[in-house]
Amino acid sequence: MTVAEQMEIIKRGAVEILVEKELVEKLEKSVKTGVPLKIKAGFDPTAPDLHLGHTVLLHKMRQFQKLGHEVIFLIGDFTGMIGDPTGKSETRKALTREDVLKNAETYKEQVFKILDPKLTKVVFNSEWFSKLTAADMIALASKYTVARMLEREDFSNRYANQLPISIHEFMYPLAQGYDSVALKADVELGGTDQKFNLLVGRELQREWGQVPQTVITMPLLEGLDGVNKMSKSLGNYVGVNEPADEIFGKIMSISDQLMLRYYELLSDLSTAEIEKLKEGLKDGSVHPMAAKKALGREIVTRYHGEAAGAQAEENFVSRFRDNQTPDEMPEVTLTPEGEKVLLCRVLAEAQLVKSNSEGRRSIQGGGVKVNGEKVSDENQEIACKGEYIIQVGKRRFARVRFA
Repeated sequence: MTVAEQMEIIKRGAVEILVEKELVEKLEKSVKTGVPLKIKAGFDPTAPDLHLGHTVLLHKMRQFQKLGHEVIFLIGDFTGMIGDPTGKSETRKALTREDVLKNAETYKEQVFKILDPKLTKVVFNSEWFSKLTAADMIALASKYTVARMLEREDFSNRYANQLPISIHEFMYPLAQGYDSVALKADVELGGTDQKFNLLVGRELQREWGQVPQTVITMPLLEGLDGVNKMSKSLGNYVGVNEPADEIFGKIMSISDQLMLRYYELLSDLSTAEIEKLKEGLKDGSVHPMAAKKALGREIVTRYHGEAAGAQAEENFVSRFRDNQTPDEMPEVTLTPEGEKVLLCRVLAEAQLVKSNSEGRRSIQGGGVKVNGEKVSDENQEIACKGEYIIQVGKRRFARVRFA
């Protein structure tokens, strides 16, 4: 591909390219010499399972693979024991090497559902850090000042609020930056929250006489609630290793707007195909439900195979057909006032019943279903995130989502 064609693909979904002009020059040199660029992305194995939020970077790495560049999947078995302080208001609990290595093995199994294993170089940063002496680490620490470290928002906030910052936490950005030196990376990918760490890599490469890497930041994928970034701790995630029906059902629960975001960052559809989809949704030629099913099938297929993708869609359709759920129904957007809300109140606000008390009676009478499941507890609460198909009686339906 020409440099212009490569840049169009590389820029898709990216938040920033620092510095874009430098990347163009590197691509021009690559095209001229036939030497691929080294594309690095690091993952600390701090938990055993990946979710769709993690895969945003993996999809960008796969695009670079298809463009013919060398992709390096860096497993931070050394940095994982330090703990990334990014966005943390307190010092993270250190992981044991046993935990890190165990998680690393599951990472490798999961990433090759997206990356081509034949074209992926997997490295562990303990490979070079285990060879550094105490004197080498002190020399590395001398490359950055405390003042520069305190420019980080999370460190700055903790310092201002007199919250402890451990010395070893300052080593994390330096260690991540040194990874780029060790690998002679041309490009490093990371989330927007990693910008500080990625830029440290540029600085350290200059110190070692290397051409500074280009930094490409990718957005943090919103979770099922459409507000907070996808996180297991918030319960708004879709796990890569979850059962096919679970993944499909969760995708079907997202809002129409969030669906387009997922298409842009997670789908293999081309930019032109996504634009055509958006036009179809806008002019009514494409139904949002059909588009969401296609997305759910694509994602399930990626992690469980084509047969599982088709079966998950069929199972979903059958479940709602058996419950006589109509394809079209009123859509209601509610503003959450907390983490959970009484279902009877939701029924009233969605105008499915006239009052909270009528909602309670409907629930007690067994006439209320949420996502096809009957609810019998009049004090049932639902989480104020995501989307729900709520049925009262045989004919009253509403698609309720929380803004």
